[in-house]
Amino acid sequence: MIPTIKQLKNTASGNFFLMAGPCAIEGEEMALEIAEKIVNITNQLQIPYIFKGSYRKANRSRIDSFSGIGDEKALKILKKVADTFDIPVVTDIHNAEEAAMAAEYVDVLQIPAFLCRQTDILVAAAQTGKVVNIKKGQFLSAAAMQFAVNKVIDSGNNNVVLTERGTTFGYQDLVVDYRGIPEMQAMNVPVVMDITHSLQQPNQASGVTGGKPELIETVARAAIAVGVDGIFIETHPNPAVAKSDGANMLKLDLLEPLLTRLVALRQAVNGFETSK
Repeated sequence: MIPTIKQLKNTASGNFFLMAGPCAIEGEEMALEIAEKIVNITNQLQIPYIFKGSYRKANRSRIDSFSGIGDEKALKILKKVADTFDIPVVTDIHNAEEAAMAAEYVDVLQIPAFLCRQTDILVAAAQTGKVVNIKKGQFLSAAAMQFAVNKVIDSGNNNVVLTERGTTFGYQDLVVDYRGIPEMQAMNVPVVMDITHSLQQPNQASGVTGGKPELIETVARAAIAVGVDGIFIETHPNPAVAKSDGANMLKLDLLEPLLTRLVALRQAVNGFETSK
């Protein structure tokens, strides 16, 4: 399943869809550079593509962590990306009041994992009529996400996506239970695997989240093999200098070869399913 969004291209290819971009909008030039490169890659590989960028980062460990360049400025950059390349864009919101504001600029409203049980946010996002992407809480089972889906649908919006991003293991690690993907797909919604956030290492003594980006392809391959509908990857030209979540982001130059291999794997999996 693929979300129904007017600007979404390559939807008849049989490929997974992709949500990808920087963790946070750091500036217009950077956002356009990343979007242009990913648009070229996804058009060549016929992957449906949604540009991702957070206009603000509200859930930071430290008060001095980068949170954004200003809400309106960042949202206008997201809109410019959408208009320049004729692609849909997704951003996350952090309270109910932000839903209507962000909906004026983007096509998909994302609910952060820590907020996926917050009824007022889910209802407000649903009432905008936009696609609502709900990230599964690190503290929840896949089955528990049915209640989040129901809150959006019962608010009059059937355009729901669920995103797996790992489950808390101890204090400083996450694990992915791939059984959750088909379990959430049984709720009749598209399911996305958030590759890069699943490799975070939270609760570091420094107050800066760590990560294991060397395992990005491992997690992605497993998700494609299981039959996930979409994948989510945060990427940056130089993660070492990224202002947010650089420890688990994929270097932009590595995205094309990774997606090429994942498309081939998807075709192999689909061929196997067809032959059964």
